[in-house]
Formats: sequence, structure tokens, C-alpha cells
Amino acid sequence: MVEPGITVLSERCSHLLAGKRLGLVTNASAILPDLSSSVDALRRLDDGRLVALFAPEHGIDVALAEGVPVISSVNRATGLPVHSLYGDATRPAASMLEGLDLLVFDIQAVGARFYTYITTLHYVLEAAAAHRLPVIVCDRPNPIGGEIVEGPVLEPDFASFVGAGPLPIRYALTIGELAKLYVDVWGINARVEILPCTGWKRNMWFDHTGLIWAAPSPNLPSLESAILYPGMCLLEGTNLSEGRGTPLPFQIAGAPWLDGQALADSMNRLELPGVGFRPIQFVPTGGKWAGELCSGVQLHILDRDWLRSVTVVLHLLAAVNALHPETITFQALHFDRLIGTDSVRHALNSGVPVDEIVSDWVPVQTTFLRQRAEVLMYE
Repeated sequence: MVEPGITVLSERCSHLLAGKRLGLVTNASAILPDLSSSVDALRRLDDGRLVALFAPEHGIDVALAEGVPVISSVNRATGLPVHSLYGDATRPAASMLEGLDLLVFDIQAVGARFYTYITTLHYVLEAAAAHRLPVIVCDRPNPIGGEIVEGPVLEPDFASFVGAGPLPIRYALTIGELAKLYVDVWGINARVEILPCTGWKRNMWFDHTGLIWAAPSPNLPSLESAILYPGMCLLEGTNLSEGRGTPLPFQIAGAPWLDGQALADSMNRLELPGVGFRPIQFVPTGGKWAGELCSGVQLHILDRDWLRSVTVVLHLLAAVNALHPETITFQALHFDRLIGTDSVRHALNSGVPVDEIVSDWVPVQTTFLRQRAEVLMYE
């Protein structure tokens, strides 16, 4: 079994916490192999004193929907203050850090640039650097593996909370390796110690680790949804449902006006590696088209090692545009922030072949790939 960094900290490196007043940036995705939480693990120790919690998007309990502000509160189970890092503030304020000697960061990311937990890590490190507060980052596996890089690199004009720096959509790093990138390459001047996982290798998917999947956000209930998420999340920037409010978030796409059978036939004719398409009807209970019967497709993962979800979804958008050119629309600002550039949207609207769009990513990934090589911690 792979051991996450929090297990290493609590069982073999607790001396790093000795005499310290601790703040913990975490949520309910951060569990140990025995199903206890990182909060439980630090409260059991005698070496340090946990005095504050910090909550990213979705809250400490991963109960809030996307985009819902997290309210600072008191944690019912522990009586500890919970400082919100997703709402009026997205960075730790000086008042939140007052009296702390050390920050610990332990959250399960999913391997996509626009998943906001990695922006929270970025902002936490900047705040810690400004206040000369050391940080321990407890590493966790990248659930969709550490080898496949995909998507355009974020351009500076499109930086936001869903993209804080020049990463491709699928960056193939762990949260600990990202911390190294932020500090060693991007120049955040923070004092950081990274506690690696034990037993993890770059070619592992999450179900190879022996760890239990605890949904890192309400609409990622399974590894299948996480594997498709780097591509399917782009549908948030369109008038297509990405499956929020259904049992298959990020595994289905549709709308009331869509011809699902025609779309499935069109996509299957492409014979894209690792994926197949089946027509489906569904009624979302929330999100886009809530309460309306939608027609669309379900994406079935046939071979995840060959699947490239960003490329697949661009083909999907091109196919929908060919079938329903007058009906599909883009929320331009949101789509461009998610994908990291406006060139992809313009190319799709102009009928540029998807293979040509994808080939343009290769030269812009060069700098990132060189930086990535400097921070790899695992075989």
C-alpha cells in the first residue's frame, strides 16, 4: 500500500512538529489508510498543538457545491476555528496566521490545473513566505497518474483562481511536486518541507495505491469521473451539461436540444484511443438544464492509458458544433480561463481541425516540461 505524506508525518516525522502551534490546510479528502482524517492524525500527537484549520473550496467537509463561498466558522467535531480560503478571502490573512508557528498542507488534488486546491496551495505558500512561516506539505498520489501531460499551457492574460500559473491542463505532478515547482522554479520564497508518499510510482493510477477514494469534491465521486475531468470540465464554459446533478458527473454530456444518437455515431466514427460513446438521456437535478430532459452521450473509458480527455472533449465540441451550429454557445471568458487561452475557442469556431489545434500545444509545453523535470520526486 502507498502511504500518503500525512502518515509519514504522524508516524515517523512528528518531531518536526515539536513545540509548534499548528495550522492545517485540509478537507475531508485527506484521509489516512485507517480512514481517519489528517485532523485526527495531528490531534493524536503530543509533539505539536493543532490550533486552527483552513478550508479550501467545498469546505472542510467537502459538502458545498462548486462556487459556493465557504464561511469561516468553528469546527463542530474539534471546536477549532475554521478560516475560509474560498470566499471573501482566497489567501490566508495576517490575522489568520497570528500565533501560528507552522502550517501543514494536506489535500487530495486530482491532477488538473483548474482544480482550485492547487491555486490554494500557491496562495498559501505566498502568504507563508510573506509572514516567514514554515510550511510542511504532505504529499499524496496524483490519482490520474504522473506521466501524461496534456493541454495548452496557461497564458498570463487568462490567469485566475482556476489557473494561477503556466501549467498545462494535465500537469502530471503530485501536490508535493507542485510545491517544489512553485518554490524552486517559480520563485515563491517560502520555507517548505515536503513529506513524500512512500511506495508511489509515476505510472500508478489511484486504484493501484491501495488507498481509499474519498471524494475530493462533491462532483468527483469516483476515479472514472476524475480521469475524464481534465477534458470534461471544459464543458462548464459552454451550454452543454457536463453531468453535474446526475450520478455520472463529468462522464456524460448533453442538452435538451442535442441529438445524442447522432453525436454518439459521429464520435465513434473517429475511433479515438481509449474511449467509446453511447447515447443517453438524463435529467440533471442541479446545474445546467436542471429538471429538463437532456439528450447526449456517455463517455466510456476503454483504455485509460491511451485516453486523452482534453483532446476527446475538443473533438466532442467540434462534433456538436457540426450538428448544432446555431445552438451550441461558449461562455467565452469562463471557457478561455479554463483552457488557458482564447486561441482554442477561436480555432473551434473557425472549423480548424482538432488535430491541428492539439499539435500547436507541443511547442508551448517545452518550457513547462523542462521545469517539470527539475521537480520530479518519484520513479
